[in-house]
Amino acid sequence: RGEQCVLLLNRRGFSTFIICRDCGYVAECPHCDISLTYHKNKQTIKCHYCGYEEPSATQCPECQSQHIRFFGTGTQKVEEELSKLIPEVRIIRMDVDTTSRKGAHEKLLTAFGNKQADILLGTQMIAKGLDFPDVTLVGVITADTMLNLPDFRSAERTFQLLTQVAGRAGRHERLGNVIIQTYTPEHYSIQYASEHHYQAFFNREMSIRKTYGYPPYYFLTVITISHPELMKVIAVSEQIAIFLKRKLSNHAIVLGPAACVIPRIKDRYRYKCMIKYKNEPNLLETLEQILVKYEAELAQSPLQISIDRNPQMLM
Repeated sequence: RGEQCVLLLNRRGFSTFIICRDCGYVAECPHCDISLTYHKNKQTIKCHYCGYEEPSATQCPECQSQHIRFFGTGTQKVEEELSKLIPEVRIIRMDVDTTSRKGAHEKLLTAFGNKQADILLGTQMIAKGLDFPDVTLVGVITADTMLNLPDFRSAERTFQLLTQVAGRAGRHERLGNVIIQTYTPEHYSIQYASEHHYQAFFNREMSIRKTYGYPPYYFLTVITISHPELMKVIAVSEQIAIFLKRKLSNHAIVLGPAACVIPRIKDRYRYKCMIKYKNEPNLLETLEQILVKYEAELAQSPLQISIDRNPQMLM
């Protein structure tokens, strides 16, 4: 019909990871505890945390097998598949890889606004703030990408993202359609987003937060400890956890120490302690005492202690 489409996949790259089908080897970053993402345009595998990059292997470095396979899907792969399915389609891809140069973001959006492309494909950067009169279709690929993150806000962020990107379609005279592809269509976040039912989502989410003691019913403070040596991180984390439990009142809940979701980033091991509280009179004084106690060590060694009150991300 000569109209336009916005297609969202909140994962860049070509494949999420590469694996050997014979021995199970997965290419991982040498500096972070995470698998490397395959980028086909450069034929490289890259870490999205520290930037480490190396050429993509054609055979397994462990067993020399040729059976290297690519798993998962990123925006680059979707772009390639779309070109195969609809050869005549014009696609603009927007992710960190295509918008890293100065002015690239504005240039791509201007081109799409001038109808130089039929499909705007991208990560969450295309989900909000765009107003194009000819966009009548929004598609979301694997809406579960954010839903399964180990963070109490993952359902809220999924609902936000789906609601925001759905609002890109049918903003003017023409009606819009939104299609969401998901492996968990029964999840309340996706159900309520598809119905645009904010109040029902709010009620359900608040009930869960209250049951398990998360904001807005509790405040959170997270202390993250990092160091190049694992045993040093564990020792300092345990000392801080013991100190917190001794100094804070019985109403505060101290969780941890525990390894972070990604235990090592940029050759630094990471542990954290979490404090849940409604009203904790000793909190500020206790946090100051921790920083004073380790002040000399923080200045002279690679030890790092960061304190985040009301953190927005628990990763």
